[in-house]
Amino acid sequence: MDYDVFNGDADGICALIQLRLVEPRPDATLVTGVKRDIQLLGRIPDEGVDRVTALDISFDKNRDDVDRLLAAGADLFFCDHHFSGDIPEAETLDALISPAPEVCTSALVDGRLRSAVTEWAVVGCFGDNLDTTADTLIGNLSLSVDRDALKQLGICVNYNAYGSQPADLHFHPADLYRRMQRHASPTALLQDDRDLFETLVVAYETDMSTAQSAPRAVNDNDIAVVSLPDEAWARRVSGVYGNDLANQSPDKAHAVLTDIDGGYLVSVRAPLNNRTGADTVCRQFETGGGRAAAAGINRLPQDQLGRFIDALRAQYA
Repeated sequence: MDYDVFNGDADGICALIQLRLVEPRPDATLVTGVKRDIQLLGRIPDEGVDRVTALDISFDKNRDDVDRLLAAGADLFFCDHHFSGDIPEAETLDALISPAPEVCTSALVDGRLRSAVTEWAVVGCFGDNLDTTADTLIGNLSLSVDRDALKQLGICVNYNAYGSQPADLHFHPADLYRRMQRHASPTALLQDDRDLFETLVVAYETDMSTAQSAPRAVNDNDIAVVSLPDEAWARRVSGVYGNDLANQSPDKAHAVLTDIDGGYLVSVRAPLNNRTGADTVCRQFETGGGRAAAAGINRLPQDQLGRFIDALRAQYA
């Protein structure tokens, strides 16, 4: 049996769309979830596994299950742009991993496929707030595209993935992938499935408008920390609102705290003009991880908030 395992955000979805347009596996079992649900290989059984494709999830966080699946005889393609740690050598492991700050999984897949379906990679890049990378890929296209529409699609698909549970989302990522992958390109999707696009845009704009009034617990020259309530809209908007703040103040690091039971869900964005250190800050905490430009903590206990702010300030002051 084949398994397609992917992060539920724009980068993970668009990376898989590219692969399956070029290398169809219609019978593959989809394994995905909310954006922060990254230890997805643990859902795959030990027996009856032939091929596993893992996209946009941390190799380091899935290391034990990688070893387990390789030992069970599975062929594993692992493509990602988060911190990986040491990668074992195995004949049945094909690892394409780069933590470079201007790279995402969709861009890596685009390179592997020799730009076969680059428009989808563009959407993934925009979803990860990698506008420069997206524009570079657009420059390589032979046909003109609606840049603003592709960017809006990437942002909104990315927005849909945030939440503490699938019930927070407008579309389950597996359902969203199935609906998007019917189309040869995002341009075709925008033409033929306007209802999907418009539903996401309206939801995104509504939640972002509500977030604009969120209080700032810290706001100085180097960092800003924004506080959101324990509500579904806040969990949905936490990551994309961090991206928006980073775009507005590119020399400042931002953290968005969303109240959860007994603590906070944390999204960190490094300054756009210094895309480093977000993962360094977040990995200091038990449930933290991510990449240099954007990282997060799944649950920061309330009594560690001061320590977190000190770590953020120490990284960027």
